[in-house]
Amino acid sequence: MRILACNDDGVDAPGLRLLARAAGELDAEVWTVAPEAKWTAASHRISFDRDLVLTRRAEREYACSGTPVDAVVAAMTVLGVRPDLALAGINDKRNVGEDVAYSGTLAICREAAIWGVPAIALSADARPAEPAPVARLLEVLWRRRDDWIADGAFLAVNLPATLPAPIVQATIARDKIAGAADVVEQHDDRIVYRLRRGRPGQAAPGDENARLAQGAIVVVRHAWNAHLPLPDATVAAWGIGG
Repeated sequence: MRILACNDDGVDAPGLRLLARAAGELDAEVWTVAPEAKWTAASHRISFDRDLVLTRRAEREYACSGTPVDAVVAAMTVLGVRPDLALAGINDKRNVGEDVAYSGTLAICREAAIWGVPAIALSADARPAEPAPVARLLEVLWRRRDDWIADGAFLAVNLPATLPAPIVQATIARDKIAGAADVVEQHDDRIVYRLRRGRPGQAAPGDENARLAQGAIVVVRHAWNAHLPLPDATVAAWGIGG
C-alpha cells in the first residue's frame, strides 16, 4: 500500500508529522510531499507560469515551493507517486461549513479525487497526542473503503478533543469564516482593512459543529463533481431560437 501525505500548514507542521506516523502504522509506503510554508485558506490554487521547486528532505519526503495542490500535482507528475490513498492534515483547526471551498486541506483531497485517488482530510482544533488512535481510524476507513469510494468522492474528518471517540456522520455546517472586516485606515480614495479571523461558532442540530461539541469523530463525504441540474422549465424558457 502506498500513501501520500500532504497538508496546508507546511512540511514541518506537527500535524503532518503525526499523520505520517499514523499512516506508517498501516504497513504502508508513506510519501510526504507538502508546501514549504503555511497556506491557510489557499483553496484549490495551482501555480502556472512560474518555476516550482521540490526539495528532498528525507527518504520519500519532499518540500514544495508552491501551494498544497501544487504539492499533490508534483507528487503525481514529477515524482511519479500514484498512491492508493491520499491523506491531508492533520489541519490545526477544524474544517467545517464553507471551508469546503476555502480550505487548502480539503483542496488536497479534491485534487486527489480528480486524479482518481481515494482521499481523506483530517482536521482538529486540538491535535491528538499520539498517532495510534488516528492509525486505528485510518485502518477502519481503509478497510471499509468500498463503502465510501465513488467517482469524485473524498472524506472530510474532524477529530474531537479526546480520542478514541465514536464516529458519526453529519450535515454540512453553515459557519462562515471571513464574514466581517475591520477598517484600519480610511482616506478619501483609499481604505485599508483586515479580515477577522475565526468563525461565528454557529451550529444546527446534526451538523458538523453540533456533532463535534458532542465529542464525536465527524465524517462528511464530499464529491467534487456533484452538481444541481436546472429545472427543465428554466432551460425550456429560452425557447428554440433564444
